[in-house]
Amino acid sequence: MNPRLTLASSVVGAVIVALDGTVLTVAQPSLQRDLGASFAEVQWTSTGYLIAVASLLVFAGRLGDLPRSPKRGGTPIGHHRLFGIGMLGFGAASAGIAFAPGVGWVIGLRVVQGVFGALLQPATLGMLRTAFPPDRLRTPIALRTAAIGVSAAVGPLLGGALVAGPGWRVVFLLNVVPALVLGSLALTVRPPRTASPARLDVPGALLLALTLACLVHALVALPGWVWTASTAAVTGAAFVRHERRTASPLLPPSVIGSTAVGSALGMLVAASAALSGALFAGTFLLQDTLGLDPFRSALVSLPLAALMVAAAPTCAVLLRRVGARRTTAVAMTLLALGILVLSRTPAIWLLCTAFALVGAGFGTVMVAATHVVVREAPVESAGVAGGLQQTAMNVGPVLGVAVATALLGTGDGPGLPLGVLAALALAGAALGRALPGLREAAMNDHGDSKDRTRVPAQR
Repeated sequence: MNPRLTLASSVVGAVIVALDGTVLTVAQPSLQRDLGASFAEVQWTSTGYLIAVASLLVFAGRLGDLPRSPKRGGTPIGHHRLFGIGMLGFGAASAGIAFAPGVGWVIGLRVVQGVFGALLQPATLGMLRTAFPPDRLRTPIALRTAAIGVSAAVGPLLGGALVAGPGWRVVFLLNVVPALVLGSLALTVRPPRTASPARLDVPGALLLALTLACLVHALVALPGWVWTASTAAVTGAAFVRHERRTASPLLPPSVIGSTAVGSALGMLVAASAALSGALFAGTFLLQDTLGLDPFRSALVSLPLAALMVAAAPTCAVLLRRVGARRTTAVAMTLLALGILVLSRTPAIWLLCTAFALVGAGFGTVMVAATHVVVREAPVESAGVAGGLQQTAMNVGPVLGVAVATALLGTGDGPGLPLGVLAALALAGAALGRALPGLREAAMNDHGDSKDRTRVPAQR
C-alpha cells in the first residue's frame, strides 16, 4: 500500500472510531426508550466498549510488530492486516448493533466492537511509522488529528439529525461501507519478511489486559468499586515483575525505556483527562449554572472543535521550527488557562474564548506528543507505540470524567472540578521538559533516516 493510501486509511480508521463514540452519546437516550433499557444497561453500552478496547490496545499493537512464525523468521501479520481485520470486524459489529433486538445484544456487540477497535487503532499509527520517514511524520499525524477534531464537531450534529429522522439504528450504519471497503483493501497488502526472534508475550499480555480492564472499570464505577482498583494494583505489580524477567517482554525496553516516550504518554493522559473532565463539568456549568439550553451550549463550545482542527497543521509547523519541548509546554499552558477561564466567567464571549483556548491547547498537545511517541519508537516496535498512545487517549478521558464526577458530588458546583483539572493540565506541562528539543529531534531524525535503509518497507 503506497504512502498516500496508507495515510488515507489511517485517517479514515481514526475518524470511524471517533465518530462512532460521539454519535453513540447522542443516540443513547433514544436507544434506551426504544429497547426499554435501564440507565445502567445504557451506560454499559459505553463501559463495555471502553474496557474491551483499553485492555487490548498494547497487545494488538505488539501483535502487528511480531512475525507470524518467529522460529522460522516467517511472514509477520503486519499492521495493514491487523487494520484490515479490525475494520472488517468493527463494521460488521456496527451493522449487527443496527439490527439488535434488545439491549443485551447491543452491549455484547459493543464489546465485540471494542475488540476489533483495539486491533485497528494501534495499526493506524503503526502504518504511518512504517510508511513515512521520521522527518515527514509531522504532517500525517497532524492530518489524522485534524480529522478526529472534525469528527468531534460533526458527530453530535450528524447523530442528532439521524436520531431525529430515521432513528438511532441508522447511526450505526454510518461506518459500515467505508470499514468494509478499506478493511478488504488492507488485507491485500503483503507484509515484509523479517528475521526477528521476538515472541509474543502471552502471560504479559493477559496480565496487562486484566490490569487495564480493572483500572477502567474502577474509574468508570467510582466510588463503589474498590475491589477492581485493588485487583488492578495487584495484577499491575505482577505484570511489572513478569516483564523484568521474561526474555521477550510485551513492552520492549527500547520503547518504555525512553524518557521522551514516557513523558509524552503522561502528557497525553493529563491533557485528555483535563479536556474530557472539563467538558463534562462544563456541561453542568453552561446548562445548570448559566441556564443555557443544549443547543446554545453546543454553539458556545463550538470554538473548541474549530481551534482543535486549526491547531493540528499549525503544530506541524511549530514542531519543525521550535521542537516538541517548547510546543507542548505552551500548549498545555493554553489548555490550563482555557479551563481556568471557563470556571471563572459567566460572559458568553469569554466562554467562547475559553473553549477556543482549550481546543488550541489540546489539539497542539495531541499532535506533538503523538509525534514524539511514534517517532521515538523503533520501526519494529511501531505497533506497541501506537497501542500505548491509544491506551493513554482512552484512559485519560475516563480518569478526567471520574475526577469531575467525584468533585461535582461535593456540592460546590463546577468551579472546583474545573480548577483541579486546570491544575492537572499545568502538572502535565512539566513533563514537557523531558521531550526532545529542536536540535535533539533533528539529530534523531537524521539517525533514524539512516536506519530506515536497513528496514524493509511495507509493500
